[in-house]
Amino acid sequence: MRIKFFTTGGTIDKVYFDKKSDYQVGDPITKNIIHEMNVAFEYEFESILKKDSLDLTDADRQLIFDTISSDKHQHIIVTHGTDTMIQTSQKLQMIPDKVIVLTGAIEPAGFKSSDAVFNIGTAVAAVQTLPHGTYIAMNGRIFTPDRVRKNLKTNRFEEA
Repeated sequence: MRIKFFTTGGTIDKVYFDKKSDYQVGDPITKNIIHEMNVAFEYEFESILKKDSLDLTDADRQLIFDTISSDKHQHIIVTHGTDTMIQTSQKLQMIPDKVIVLTGAIEPAGFKSSDAVFNIGTAVAAVQTLPHGTYIAMNGRIFTPDRVRKNLKTNRFEEA
């Protein structure tokens, strides 16, 4: 089984720009994380976008949809910003015959306290074991796009 990772930006890829005192989406970090974990599966990476998910447009979601639906791989992980991950996952539900798992991070992957590595690991397990469909892997849980919400008070995803 070969897993295809698509990156779209979001907090998971944010880096701190000291001169601007600002966080901006940087280069995708998931490839480094997977490489450092010495995984025992084959994988590929492709960057679709480098955007904060709050800046994603309908055209961006269509680009994500078109890219994934035309890709030959059946096991897909998408790193995505958490603020609009649910909307993108709902769009991707229309793609048949693939297991698509979206994941991200509440804090940038470069932070020691980040949940990025844990969420990516959860997504890797999910994409290998779940039936065809679209899922969200966050906070140690797997959700379907129509049964999840992001709780802004607790900063975690939960069943809706």
